[in-house]
Amino acid sequence: MSEQTTVDFRALGLAEPLLKAIEESGYTTPTPIQAQAIPLALQRMDLMAGAQTGTGKTAAFSLPILHTLLPLASTSTSPAKHPIRALVLAPTRELAIQVYDNIKTYAKHTALRSLVVYGGVDIKTQTPHLKTGVEILVATPGRLLDHVEQKTLSLSQVQFLVLDEADRMLDMGFMPDLKRILALLPKQRQNLMFSATFSDEIKKLADAFLNNPTLIEVARSNATNDNVEQKAYLVNSDQKQRFLVQLLKQYANQQVIVFTKTKLSASKLARALERDQIPCSAIHGDKSQKERIEALDAFKAGSIHALVATDVAARGLDISDLPLVINYEISTAPEDYVHRIGRTGRAGAKGIAISLIDEDETKYFDEIEKLIKKQIPKEKGAIGSRPRPSKGGKADDAWFSQPYEPTSAAVAPKPVPAKQASAKRKVVAALLGGFGFRASPQPRNQAKRGSGKSRQKAENKEADVVETVSAES
Repeated sequence: MSEQTTVDFRALGLAEPLLKAIEESGYTTPTPIQAQAIPLALQRMDLMAGAQTGTGKTAAFSLPILHTLLPLASTSTSPAKHPIRALVLAPTRELAIQVYDNIKTYAKHTALRSLVVYGGVDIKTQTPHLKTGVEILVATPGRLLDHVEQKTLSLSQVQFLVLDEADRMLDMGFMPDLKRILALLPKQRQNLMFSATFSDEIKKLADAFLNNPTLIEVARSNATNDNVEQKAYLVNSDQKQRFLVQLLKQYANQQVIVFTKTKLSASKLARALERDQIPCSAIHGDKSQKERIEALDAFKAGSIHALVATDVAARGLDISDLPLVINYEISTAPEDYVHRIGRTGRAGAKGIAISLIDEDETKYFDEIEKLIKKQIPKEKGAIGSRPRPSKGGKADDAWFSQPYEPTSAAVAPKPVPAKQASAKRKVVAALLGGFGFRASPQPRNQAKRGSGKSRQKAENKEADVVETVSAES
């Protein structure tokens, strides 16, 4: 479908309360995915939309839903007046919270209510809010089914279903949960599916629950953002950690997300970086929601330099102006690479994505390059290598261009002849009550009977010891 040209959000036909909220948020011109998806969604069409992360997908589905539900908004306190009419499913807690925050912002001048529910917290804290009634519910699949089993919510009046980051849901094994949820929903509803990548599994999922969907792609499927500069270093597995520390110190003024494949490696790497005096924290599935929020808040506040994360935990993280991501471990799923580097270069900003590839990961990186249809420049990663010259021809660090000059501590003293040293040495008498010294283990009277040369040696030794004691005193 060809891209539409719009002047601003008003050209999309959205209601005035929504336009007011959009303007207060500082937005005037819709992104390409918003310009294409909003008019079609307002026509109540099913959509299968693909766009790179950070392109405004949340507004693309939430604004038309809010517009359509406005006539049903009620100021009544009765829960019956606020049934769940729109259900948004997200794969992770972080993404669910992000979507909820955006919906709440867009709906602030309306009487429509919204709520987010997710695992990792006590379900009893969410139940009272559900009982008051909400029109728009954002949820992770597992926690939604928990509420269904406890009969704390009803999905019988849902008119809109949104699957956000559908590819990640499949990767995380949510297909059985999705089938159970679809069976609970009314047959007559509008379905909107958004994904950064389109695989064969995604197309099968679309066939299962979309009705004659319209396909929207604002970029080539599985493409990476042109705003992100992609680099790769070939590093031995036993040198990866040291090379990572070297990189983090090189980019000491920039915050970075470091990706690992497993929860265990994320925790181990975070502890290792802390030992190397790099402020960091780990975020993964074994962390409690409180710990994850605290780590994110610290990262956003700039109090930690690096955030070590797994793919599951990092999905949906919305960190503005993140300049750098590092793939410490290469994922076996090529699509994960697209999502990882999509954390940087968002909303038109520039970003850098660096991958560290060991000998066992080259085959995975080859698959990534086939997926994105792009060859990524590779360099040999060396530990302790000098900074590369800048465009001006000078090294980044002037210390490396200076000639070697030995320090005073490194200069060996010239040897002094023994006779000369003895002549210059001044004998210091021991204080009264001080130490008594003997030139040798022989008896004192025996030393006196020796030759003059022997007596001179004894006096020299005694002087040496007295000088040392005096200096220490």
